[in-house]
Amino acid sequence: MIPRIHKQGSSTRGLLNYLYGKGTREEHVDPHLVASFDGMAPDPGRDPSATKEDLQRLLDQPLHLLDADQRPDQHVWHCSVRAARTDRILSDEEWGDIARRIVAAIGIDSGGPDDAGCRWAAVRHADDHIHIIATLVRENGRRPDHHRSGQRAQAAARLIETDYDLHRVTPGDGTAAKRPTSAERHKAERQGRERTVREELRETVRGASAGAASTDEFFDRLAADGLLIRKRIAPSGDLLGYKVALPGDRNKDDEPVFYAGSTLAPDLSLPRIRERWSLQAEALTEGGPEPVQPALPQVTLPAFAQRRAAAASWQALLIIDHGDAGMAAAQIAAAGEVLDALAKTSAAHTRAELREAANAFERASRSHVRAVRGHDHALRQAAHDLVHSGPALGCGEDGATTGMVIDMAIFLAIAAANWHAKRHHNQQAAAAQQAAEHLRAAYQAAAAHPIAALRRQGQRMTPRIREHQADLLHKALPELAERIQAEPGWPALAATLADARQAGHDPAALLTDAARRRELGSADSISDVLVWRLRRSAHLPAAAPEILQTTGARAGWHIPTPALATPPTAQALNHSNRRH
Repeated sequence: MIPRIHKQGSSTRGLLNYLYGKGTREEHVDPHLVASFDGMAPDPGRDPSATKEDLQRLLDQPLHLLDADQRPDQHVWHCSVRAARTDRILSDEEWGDIARRIVAAIGIDSGGPDDAGCRWAAVRHADDHIHIIATLVRENGRRPDHHRSGQRAQAAARLIETDYDLHRVTPGDGTAAKRPTSAERHKAERQGRERTVREELRETVRGASAGAASTDEFFDRLAADGLLIRKRIAPSGDLLGYKVALPGDRNKDDEPVFYAGSTLAPDLSLPRIRERWSLQAEALTEGGPEPVQPALPQVTLPAFAQRRAAAASWQALLIIDHGDAGMAAAQIAAAGEVLDALAKTSAAHTRAELREAANAFERASRSHVRAVRGHDHALRQAAHDLVHSGPALGCGEDGATTGMVIDMAIFLAIAAANWHAKRHHNQQAAAAQQAAEHLRAAYQAAAAHPIAALRRQGQRMTPRIREHQADLLHKALPELAERIQAEPGWPALAATLADARQAGHDPAALLTDAARRRELGSADSISDVLVWRLRRSAHLPAAAPEILQTTGARAGWHIPTPALATPPTAQALNHSNRRH
């Protein structure tokens, strides 16, 4: 159940006209009162003898206790309360009780016999929601204490959901991006848009900031994406902020509708974006200030950029698991940039799910834990490389490394969900879990072809070689061996072990090390996870030879080892040395 406090107004009659009217979208059906401050307010919806003017006079009567110059200009309080789509249809009596609980929780009217509360009424004109209108002057002429009314209403709604067995809304912490207004949603529907302009701009700005290294690069990306940009310049010439607009989104005066970055999301204001590319790390560790890592070499191949992103994601996992809260928060925020970059550069058959994953993870990237910037350099560099290396193809080495990086991104999203859950960041934890589900779907689309080719390679091995790989598996991972061999992906893992031996590696050591790097219980396919970990750590081509030959891709065998920034704490470094 979602209560929403609307902007205060000055016209009781104007709001009543809307509540008892047809509605801007013809959705108002049978408008009528379900509750009021005294239970006896006139109902112009069902009582033929009552008028909206009667109800307006009754609600506004406390205003006349004050001199004209003492009356508040914005005296009309308005709150809508909406049930979830999956909730049952509530009766008028139930909605009336909900209205009384909301106004009591907020401080409008406690309902007590000795309480000089405000006058209010609750109007229902649809199955799934009501509107509460109140006059912000009490019966004794004083103003009500409705400070933090939004938070109070949300807290009351959580209790109502439990009492009425309704859909439980995950509590927030005030760090979420602003939701589109009803006017913005209606405008999008009229224009045939799937999403509101606010949501489109938020995604575009977020994508433009992913891995950006300077203000100029950020604005160049915004312009390349076709946005109109308005910069706020101080008299000194310093850049203070920015606004963006879609060229086709105009107001009644045919002027572009601009949104400030801070109104799109808290972390999209210019100062917050600039924090990402600051040259100095903000954190102090026990050993003193630590410098930001130097820029890594420029890459041009999508496959190399994806490998670097997979390696940086592994480093981020270590920090999320073992670093302090500020450093972990920075890694999670930077992980959102990597997902934005993947969504922007991935092949068409994975793009939709990756966009959904990035949009979901956006909520997980913000909390009240202040991110310590600077130590997230490896992930931000990976996002930068993904954007600048260009779109990845859906086959060959590019397609296979897409599966590799998405596989690691799944673990990154799960780690973020666990980190948030431990700190009771409920909305963020739920968002990260949702992102992981979209990433799993994207992985299935990206990895199906390359994993199938590796399986065929494994199935063509001689019985003697297959038996040797099975023995190696049982010795290295005795507790998981039977489960892995029962998976469809076991032949692909067997082929990878054979490739590792041919490349001069000790496959048993690689397998043991890959299994120790992180838990495998949450993996849908342990064999797939081990395939990508082995092929990345052993610098094997991600795609099977038959795919490389078919597509003409040659980069796989010659991809240089990605250079990574050193983990920023001794603790993380020790874990990295033991588990990497």
